[in-house]
Amino acid sequence: NAVKPYNLDIPVTPAAVVRPTTTEDVSKVVQCAVASGLKVQPRSGGHSYANYCLGGQDGAVVVDLVNFQKFEMNTSTWFATFGAGTLLGDLTERLYTNGQRAIAHGTCPQVRWLRWYAILIPLPEPQTDLSRQGHLTIGGLGPLSRQYGAALDHVEEVEVVLANGTITRASESKNSDLFFALKGAAAGFGIITEFVVHTEPAPPSTVNYAYHIQLGKKSSFANTFAAWQDIIKDPSLDRKLASQVIIMELGMIISGTYFGTQDQYNALQFEQRLAQNATVSIHTLDNWLGTVSNWAENEALKLIGGIPGPFYSKSLAFTQNTLIPYKGIQDLFKYFDSADKGTPLWFVIFDLEGGKVNDIPLSQTAYAHRDALFYVQTYAIGVGVLLDKTRAFLNNINKIIQDAIPGVDFGAYAGYV
Repeated sequence: NAVKPYNLDIPVTPAAVVRPTTTEDVSKVVQCAVASGLKVQPRSGGHSYANYCLGGQDGAVVVDLVNFQKFEMNTSTWFATFGAGTLLGDLTERLYTNGQRAIAHGTCPQVRWLRWYAILIPLPEPQTDLSRQGHLTIGGLGPLSRQYGAALDHVEEVEVVLANGTITRASESKNSDLFFALKGAAAGFGIITEFVVHTEPAPPSTVNYAYHIQLGKKSSFANTFAAWQDIIKDPSLDRKLASQVIIMELGMIISGTYFGTQDQYNALQFEQRLAQNATVSIHTLDNWLGTVSNWAENEALKLIGGIPGPFYSKSLAFTQNTLIPYKGIQDLFKYFDSADKGTPLWFVIFDLEGGKVNDIPLSQTAYAHRDALFYVQTYAIGVGVLLDKTRAFLNNINKIIQDAIPGVDFGAYAGYV
C-alpha cells in the first residue's frame, strides 16, 4: 500500500517509503539519503505516467507528503497557504469554503500539488536520469488557465528543502533565482513542502457544453475537428471559453466550460461554427464546486484519473505556427479507423490552452511552453496487459502528426509523462 505504482506496466521498487509530518523530518530524510548515496523522490498525488513518483527506477527513497495538509486563507490579501500533500479536489473545496476563491488547475481531482518531481542527490558516479515535477511546479493547466495562467503562475512563495537538507523559503523577493527555477523546472532543486498562492474569485456561473458525435467512421469526424481547430486558433477567441476534443472507440466529443452566462455563450455561436453532425448537451451551473465535479465526470478521466493500471501515453504541443494541416487531419482520422489498437480503452485528447498562459514572458518563470496554443494527449490502457501493438498505435499517431508538419521540433508537456 505504501508503494502504490500508478502505471502497472512499469515495475519500480523503491528502497523505502517515508511519510514525514514536518519539514524538519523531510530535511533529515534528505540528509540520510545523501549519506547513503540514494536518490530522493518526493511524492504527492503519485500520478506519474512512468512511475517517476517512485523514482522512475529501483532503489529511490520516496518521501510521501500525504501528511502535509495545512491550509490557511488570508482574507485581506486572498493569499492561500497550503501543504504540498493536498489533493486538488480537497484544495478546490477549501478555497471555495474560505471565501469562494479559486485558482487555475487541472481537472483530475486525485492530483496533488507537488506531484512527481525528484531530487537528484549527488552520488559518487555521474547520474543521467531526468526528473519530473508536479502540478504547481511544471505548469498545472486546466479550464481556467486561459483567464488566469497556469497553476504555477499563482504561486507567490514556497517553503523548500534543498538537496543538502537546508530548509528555506523562496519568492520574487527572497532567493529569486531559486524561485524562478521552482516555477517550471523544479527537478533537482528541492522538495517543496508548502505553497503560498494568490487566488481569484470563483466563477459565479458556468455553462458546460458537450457535442457528441457517435455515428459513422472516425474519418467522417475530420471536418468537425478541422472546424474546431479553426475556431480555437483565433487570437481574439473569448478567454472565458475552455474546450477540448476527445476521440475514443465510441466516437468523438467536443466539450468544455464557458465561464459566463448562457446568453454570453450563445453569442459565441460556437455550436453553429462546428460541423452540424453532433448531439448537443448544454447545461448551466451556478456552483463552482459543481463545475469542478463535472470536469471529473469526463469520460476519459473516469478511466485514467485515479485507478492504477497498465497504460501508455504520448503528448505533443502545438502553437499558432504549427497547426495541423487539413491533409494531416484526414490522415489522422483515417488511421483511427484502420489501426490495430490492441485495446478498446484508448483516448486522444486535444486541449485548448493559450490565453493568459501565453501573455506571461518566458523570462518570468522556468515554464517553457508560453507559446503553446493546444496540446494532444494520447492514452491507451491495456486489458490485463499492455500490448506492443498498443504502444505502436500511439507512437504512430504522433508520427502522422509530425509527418504532416515536417521540420517542427514539437514540445511535450511534462505533466503528461
